[in-house]
Amino acid sequence: MNLNSLAFRLLATSAAWMLVVLPLAGFIIYRLYSEDVRANFDDRLAKLVNSIALDALDTGSIEPVIPVNRFEPLFEDPHSGWYWQISPLGHAAQTLKSKSLESAGLESPFEAKMPADEAGQRWLNAKGPVGESIRIIEVIDAIGKDAGAKQYSVSVAGPIAWLETRNRNFLTRLTIALALTGIGLVLASLFQVRVGLMPLRSIEHALADIRSGKAEALDGELPEEIAPLQRELNALIKSNQDIVDRARTQVGNLAHALKTPLAVITNEANEERTPFGAKVAEQARLMRDQINTYLDRARMAARIGVIGRVTEVAPVVEALKRALERIHRDRGITITTSVAPGLKFQGEQQDLEELLGNLLDNGCKWATSEVSVSASPAPDRDRLRRMVVTVEDDGPGLSADERAKLGKRGLRLDETKPGSGLGLSIVTDLVTSYRGNFELAESPKGGLLARLELPAA
Repeated sequence: MNLNSLAFRLLATSAAWMLVVLPLAGFIIYRLYSEDVRANFDDRLAKLVNSIALDALDTGSIEPVIPVNRFEPLFEDPHSGWYWQISPLGHAAQTLKSKSLESAGLESPFEAKMPADEAGQRWLNAKGPVGESIRIIEVIDAIGKDAGAKQYSVSVAGPIAWLETRNRNFLTRLTIALALTGIGLVLASLFQVRVGLMPLRSIEHALADIRSGKAEALDGELPEEIAPLQRELNALIKSNQDIVDRARTQVGNLAHALKTPLAVITNEANEERTPFGAKVAEQARLMRDQINTYLDRARMAARIGVIGRVTEVAPVVEALKRALERIHRDRGITITTSVAPGLKFQGEQQDLEELLGNLLDNGCKWATSEVSVSASPAPDRDRLRRMVVTVEDDGPGLSADERAKLGKRGLRLDETKPGSGLGLSIVTDLVTSYRGNFELAESPKGGLLARLELPAA
């Protein structure tokens, strides 16, 4: 999965969205939980202070009594963080306190000018006897209902660390849960992307089969969203085939339409034993050569434009080897071959025969005793498969200047050898049509080395 792939974009978008949503959801959940724990903690302190006030002041006695510590066992442990205290307001009396306070005391929210809430309770966050953070609740109550009844401050404190511990534990569990959820969602997204993009992989394989000649259309049932693409690709392939067929027909019609008029002009000019007739005949031959050249190119372009044409390389090489060894039998020319198993040319068989036939025939003409041909896959470039074919001989070879001149239509470096000078020109045109490469070099055997790079299936 590379950075420019559709799968990476979908997965990265999903992961980025989760990186935003999951922390936001975790923050909201943590805030709600913290507020709920705080409210429960305050409710617990409120129940404790009201219970202690009821137990200590509403006993029928004229003085507060120590309440029975059935509300919170930690009131009995020194410096536990849980404390209660009953102090007189405006008169002299004994201050009662829990054993957990020992000799210390609690700050009074009333004296700290903290406002009372709707229930008459005052709240204050302060420091405990050993410097710990505590939350204090205070209510003002009296013994009896008389107007001059003595008032007392009843306070209860609980450790804020109790709140923080629960919040911290919950935050740890929440973080782990959300992290596992995020990992699970990323894996689910990866699976979803892979499964969702599988039809595109099927299309890739189907198109490869069409290019290699294994199929003629994009078949198979595809998802509803991709089905229009399948129809359009099949229509494009059919249109390509129709265009090629029409081009072939038009090329054939043009060849037949021009052949007779040119033959008539040439014959008439040859009968004229004048300089004018010779000139007309010469120009007619030039016209015929030019027409043949461009008709050949048109035929090649039409063949190359057909999708799905594939040729096995080995059978073509073996057939040419047998034919040329028979032709040059009297000179004792041997042709050695080395073709990679299963190698296929992405094009017409007759074009491959034209390419290799011209190069092998040229090699046999100039070779002393041996011509070798090899074909193998080349490294893929831009996801395009290529093949390399080399033909070399042990003849006298050519200089760099002579190699540069070869390939021009009709040019022959040695008139003593049979031929028209069109072989390498045809090779050059065909290789150019197939968007390949053709180069000549000096062979290690001393002769000429021709190297072709062509599309492979």
